[in-house]
Amino acid sequence: MRVATTLHRASSPLGVFRNRDFAFVWGSTALVGVGTQMESAVLGWFVLTLTDSPFLVGAIAAARMALNFLALFTGALADRLPRNRLLASVEFIMGSMGVLMLALILTGSLEVWHIFAITLVMGVVRLCQMPVAQSLVADTLRTDQLGHGAAFNTVAMNIAMLCGPVIGGYLFKGLGPQGAYTAIACLYLVSGGVALGIRRPESNVVRAPERVLSTVISGLRYVAGNQVLWAVLAVAVIINLAGWTVHTGLAPIFARDVLGSDSAGLGLLLFAFGSGALSGSLGFTMVPNLRRPGLLLIIAVIGWHGSILLFSLSTSFYLSMAIFALVGMCFASTQVLILTLLLRTTDPQFRGRVMSLRSFAILAYSFGSVAAGAIAGAWGAPGAAQVVGFTGIALVALLALAAPQLRRA
Repeated sequence: MRVATTLHRASSPLGVFRNRDFAFVWGSTALVGVGTQMESAVLGWFVLTLTDSPFLVGAIAAARMALNFLALFTGALADRLPRNRLLASVEFIMGSMGVLMLALILTGSLEVWHIFAITLVMGVVRLCQMPVAQSLVADTLRTDQLGHGAAFNTVAMNIAMLCGPVIGGYLFKGLGPQGAYTAIACLYLVSGGVALGIRRPESNVVRAPERVLSTVISGLRYVAGNQVLWAVLAVAVIINLAGWTVHTGLAPIFARDVLGSDSAGLGLLLFAFGSGALSGSLGFTMVPNLRRPGLLLIIAVIGWHGSILLFSLSTSFYLSMAIFALVGMCFASTQVLILTLLLRTTDPQFRGRVMSLRSFAILAYSFGSVAAGAIAGAWGAPGAAQVVGFTGIALVALLALAAPQLRRA
């Protein structure tokens, strides 16, 4: 009997996929996630082969987030329009941008400014795609299923993180940029088609027209009046300022200068991180009833930055891989818990704006990345990682004291 009960509990999280609309939301998220990760890997390499300019490679990466301040307004749209149709529309726009890039490549008309222009457009469209898709997770599930929905949403993104760059790299190597962008455009277009299968959730009711700025301001007031929400969003700022910089900006420096490895070694390090992230998010899908996610979030962030401190001390490649898997596990746990808390706490009519503020928090990454790079240049990658680790722990500890409701959430 106990074995049967255990097996039932282990399989019950998959019950969220019996919800037809959630299954379509998840499928759309997974497809667009793979396309986005493929494009991220392909775009940097493509610009490097075209221009032989590391500066332009960095600039194109910055262009992907240059207009993140518009997230405030895209969130307002997500709360004013039917989210299912809006998701399909933005993913079809992403597909059309992929088709445009492919057409410019095939006709030999592509210039560097075309790439920057398309990247800026795609950056704005993604600002709408993420909050809409995450809001639909809550729109399509019962309240008691939100923990599993958030976990599976993170699983989709972690699968994309593992598979997308590898697929994109092999397609670019074997078929050139035209082959890679054919696949990317198809993934975006198919994801839009899947999104068309989402029925309009009853909770996503279009309200009477009002000014967009008024919608934005009312959303900010709503968040400011809810300690759990602003505290969770503050956590999102902290992790973008600190923890995110290690597996994105500092990992190549560790691979070359500390561990004496090459690009293949960097790939193994990032694979270990992605594997840990995937296992961490899958672990949360097995939790039947997630309790005290606020306290768990604080613990996960401290664990994330604590494991970064351990990573900074290692000079063994395989030990570093093992620790980096732990870093990835804590990273994924943090993502699941942030999404769970935001979806559980936010009223349906504010979900788009709250999730857009989650996207807005990514701006902190630009400052954190520049600071981490500067510290690495002066003190080396281990020193930079230690500053990042201690900073993340100190900031989240201060936040836990300032926001007691987060600890009790």
